[in-house]
Amino acid sequence: MTSPYRLAHDHLLLAVRLTPNGGRDALDGVETTVDGQAHLKARVTAVPEKGKANRALIALLSKALKVPETSISLISGDTARQKILRLTGDPEDLKTRIDALNAN
Repeated sequence: MTSPYRLAHDHLLLAVRLTPNGGRDALDGVETTVDGQAHLKARVTAVPEKGKANRALIALLSKALKVPETSISLISGDTARQKILRLTGDPEDLKTRIDALNAN
C-alpha cells in the first residue's frame, strides 16, 4: 500500500480527500485511487464556503495528531476536495502519528 505522505527534511506533505458537510468530524483512513495515489480520507461538518471546511480540517488534524494548528498549512486544493497539507515538524514523528491513526 502506498502512503498518503511524503517526507522532507523539516516537514511532511500529506494528501487529503476532504468531504465537507460530512455529518461528523472524522478521519476515515487511507484510500488508494485507481491510479495508485493514496490520500487520507477526512470529513467535517463545516460547509465549504469562505474556507470554513479547510479550517475545520486543520483543527481536526491538529487534535488527532496532537500538534499545534499553526504547524499545519494548506499548500494546494483550497477549493478542491483533494488537498495537500504541509505539517511542519519532525517528519519521522509525524509519519508515526499518521500511521497510528490509520491503524485504528
